[in-house]
Order: sequence, then C-alpha cells, then structure tokens
Amino acid sequence: MKKILIFWLLCLVGFSQTSGSFKQANDLYNSGYYKKAIDRYGSILASNLHSAELYYNLANCYYKLNEIGPSIFYYEKALQLAPNDSDILNNLEYAQKMTVDAIQEVPESDASRLLNKILNSSSIDGWATRCVGLALLFVILFLGYYLSYSEAKKRLFFVSSCMILIALFISLGLLFKKDNLQSNTQPAIVFVKESDIKTEPNLRSETSFTLHEGTKVLVIEDYNDDWVKIKLLNGETGWMTRSELKAL
Repeated sequence: MKKILIFWLLCLVGFSQTSGSFKQANDLYNSGYYKKAIDRYGSILASNLHSAELYYNLANCYYKLNEIGPSIFYYEKALQLAPNDSDILNNLEYAQKMTVDAIQEVPESDASRLLNKILNSSSIDGWATRCVGLALLFVILFLGYYLSYSEAKKRLFFVSSCMILIALFISLGLLFKKDNLQSNTQPAIVFVKESDIKTEPNLRSETSFTLHEGTKVLVIEDYNDDWVKIKLLNGETGWMTRSELKAL
C-alpha cells in the first residue's frame, strides 16, 4: 500500500513540475524571450513528455526567430498528434510560404484524395483505438443477439452487429494501410540552408536538383549510415546525406 502511495505521489510531483515548466516556457514566449522558451520547452521534451500543444508552441518560437526548418518540423510533429487542428494547419501554411522551394504536388485522383483525407483524419493510434472500440461493440451486440429471445430483438442485434463488423474490417484495412505507408515512406524536413541532391549516393555524382531549408521530403531508401534516397511531392527522387535531414 505504501509503495502505491509513493508511486502516485511521485507521479503528482512529476506532473506538477512539468506543468510549472510549461507555464514558465509560455511566460517566456509571451514576453518575447523565444530562445529561452525553446530551452524550457526542450527540457520538457527531454523528459519524454510529448503533446501537440508543446510541439505547436515550440514551432511558434522558431517561427518568431525566422528559423523556418525547425518551425516546420515542429508544426508537422504537432500535426501528427492533432491532424485536424486548424491553428496548427494555418501556422504550418504560413511557415511553408517562407520556404524557397516551390514544389508542385502531383495531381491526385478524386478517389486517391478521398482515401488520403480519410487516412489522415486520425493517427495510427487513433485508428487502432477505433478498431478496438468497434470490436468491443461487436461483441456486445453479438451477445445481445445470442441472449435475446425476441425475434425482433434478435433481428435488430444481428443487423447491427453485421454493420459494426463491416465497419471494423474497413477500419482495420485503413489502419494497416496507414501503417504500411508510414513504414515505407518516412517524412523528413531539410535542416540545412541548401543541399545538392545527387543522382547517386556519393559526393562525386552529378547534382540532380537543389533543396533548401524547410522543404518536406519522403525518405524511401537507406543506403548506409550517411546517405538516404528521398522523394519529393512532385515525384522527383535523389540522394542526400542523412545529416541534412531531420526525420519526423
């Protein structure tokens, strides 16, 4: 019993300290001390605590300092935890307008656009939670069907459980699709002022094109500890050194 009490006391102390640090960081930001606020927010991240609000505030600090790469990186991190947050989406759009590279995305079909919108409506954890909830609901409805004596109730429980089962299979398919996409394409942000993208993974190869700070790319292949193959939204590919990127 004492151990349980000590555990909860430690949790409360840790939560109190984190809340205090977050408030101090916010006060520093509101006072215009952006670098100090970054250090304070960074200390919270170092304690392995993450939230959309924390990433969003950190991104705002970098944006105020005109550090576009880090600001876009942390807006994207915030968006991973809160995909539909309008404030994050708006600020990310403002930051992206300050980048040098104007990359036109390959046009998508209506079906592909709809699928991506559905997939991005929730994180992998969100889709997993939805699947668990649907599975539990199906079990409850199936038990209702099994235990009911009334034909009308049996029919209602049967139809409802079938609809929930279909929704469960669809959600599972979307979950595996999103997980597969994230596993095969790792998004990253360019963190250097300028980077020459090579045709092959070595410095002596020809330069295919040039990217600048803040551009979002997809890492599609690892060559070794130094080189990665990247893909742009317009479909172009090339090689760049891993140290010039920061993976999301």
